[in-house]
Amino acid sequence: MGMQVGAQDKTVAPHMNVTPLVDIVLVLLIIFMVVTPLLTKKFWLHLPKSEEKTETEQNNDPKLANVVLTYHKNGTIRINNEEVPRPQFVDKMKRILAARTDRLVFFDAEDGADYGEAVQVMDLARGSGATAVAVLSETVLQ
Repeated sequence: MGMQVGAQDKTVAPHMNVTPLVDIVLVLLIIFMVVTPLLTKKFWLHLPKSEEKTETEQNNDPKLANVVLTYHKNGTIRINNEEVPRPQFVDKMKRILAARTDRLVFFDAEDGADYGEAVQVMDLARGSGATAVAVLSETVLQ
């Protein structure tokens, strides 16, 4: 007479509480929504210092003058107003940068120039030994 047929078990059925899980997911969602706009890439712009005294001194000595690389919309490349053919560009830049200690190149692209080609010219300048390529915000050379 130990067991009766039809007797109910008195065990507790486990219930999963999903409230803490939903709370954590919502907090993570809010954090990602706030942080995502901050992850955009930034383009830093290096501007040359505009000191009239040093500019006149630098123009007299070619070793101290800034290296200004200009890309025109017709595809021509100029280094300090001297037109350089594309096949000779890398060698010319290596020779110019070998004599310099700063290896800083200022880059200017003409309005309407092909963006992809302009970036390739900047990459060629970087590959020639330029440690920094600063994009000019105003046209310096005509």
